Amino acid sequence: MILALLLVPLLAGLAAFALRPDKLRRAVLVLAAAAHAALTAGAWTRPTMADGSWLALDATGLLFLSITSFLFLATALYAVGYLARENRDARPEMEESFLFSNVPEAVFTGCLLLFLAAMTLVCVSQHFGLLWVAVEATTLASAPLIFFHRHHRSLEATWKYLLICSVGIALALLGNFLLALAAHPGNAELPLTLGALVEHATQLQAPWLKAAFIFLLVGYGTKMGLAPLHTWLPDAHSESPSVISALLSGALLNCAFVGILRALQVCAAAGWAAFGQELLLGFGLLSMTVAAVFILGQADYKRMLAYSSVEHMGILALGVGLGGAGALGAMLHAVNHSLTKAMLFLVAGNILATYRTKSTTEVRGVTRALPVSGALWVAGLFAIAGSPPFGLFLSEFTILKAALDQGRPVVAVVYLVLLAAIFIGMATIMLRMAQGEPSSKSVRENGWAVAPPLLLGGAALVLGLYVPPALSHLLQQAAQTFGGL
Repeated sequence: MILALLLVPLLAGLAAFALRPDKLRRAVLVLAAAAHAALTAGAWTRPTMADGSWLALDATGLLFLSITSFLFLATALYAVGYLARENRDARPEMEESFLFSNVPEAVFTGCLLLFLAAMTLVCVSQHFGLLWVAVEATTLASAPLIFFHRHHRSLEATWKYLLICSVGIALALLGNFLLALAAHPGNAELPLTLGALVEHATQLQAPWLKAAFIFLLVGYGTKMGLAPLHTWLPDAHSESPSVISALLSGALLNCAFVGILRALQVCAAAGWAAFGQELLLGFGLLSMTVAAVFILGQADYKRMLAYSSVEHMGILALGVGLGGAGALGAMLHAVNHSLTKAMLFLVAGNILATYRTKSTTEVRGVTRALPVSGALWVAGLFAIAGSPPFGLFLSEFTILKAALDQGRPVVAVVYLVLLAAIFIGMATIMLRMAQGEPSSKSVRENGWAVAPPLLLGGAALVLGLYVPPALSHLLQQAAQTFGGL
């Protein structure tokens, strides 16, 4: 099962580089995405966890693999119409002139599938060294996707992405070295597999373990987009094609989060959960604060969504940092944020294709020019802001309740104030874009462009009303692995 999950996108990606007809290449993309989703669904009924193995699916891995696979299927469907439009129009997605033509579709599709293979490897890795390799592979596979339009701004965003994330991944590598030192109690030597480290956690040397967690948190936190390590994220999300922005925000950031959760799981087994949780709580509140500052008055709606991702990564860190029910709320929040943010980025792509600008001051009347996308844009605002009945309300409320139940009123108040400030900033921008006379003529919306965000938005709405028992059980299992509940 695990081997098939890795080989399907890997082989399909290699085939995409060689295939010449565009329609056949797009068919391979969709079929590979569907096959990967089917295999992931099958993994729910056939657990593959085995102590000591390098590749296995535990509750945390299965949860984030499911998010990744579902999002990739939705974005693959969106990419069919997106690539067809790019080839038909043969012009930039934005209003400025470009220096070069787009990256060839074969490279785009091939890297997209290899990106899925790398993210899958992150989710199934049980060895900290292999996990590090997988996270680095996601960087290399996604860099050409950010550079798709070959504009000078996309080039700058790609280099910033590679440089900053490489620094972060280097720090994570040092964290692995420190973890290896912690795993040498006396003359014994423990393998760096998650199962072995958790089983013998009480034998780990505490000073080296704490140092390893700090470096892993900073290293993977850079890739996750936690402030002040987030500086690559706004540029990469803003300059990427919207279909890639959806995957970066909804799936890639989660992969880095998995690395942090693995490290926290070892700390929790060793009795040092509180040490890691306090650090995560601080990073969480700082990330929300930075996001609130930059969202207010933002002039680029894709950058606004990018800073919103920084906010929600902060909420994830805050929930895990609180522990208890907060960890469960963080797991549910990861699901809801991925669905909602991916939907918003896909809708932003529809707006960008029609209005030819990312400026918030030049886009008006979206609900009239693009009725379906406009409705999803407004619904997405309330969903991402945590308004009922959407799923983010449930997860954000769970985290708030955890803070109050633990006697942390200051954290709860700061959390609420930041949520309110971010909602005001986003609502001011997004509602102004939705209302008024259209600054572009109305267009007929293509089914490939509206069906995927409708699917994602519908899923986010359903999770606000009903959490399936199987998903609820998986969320609880994932939270318990690092000291939740």
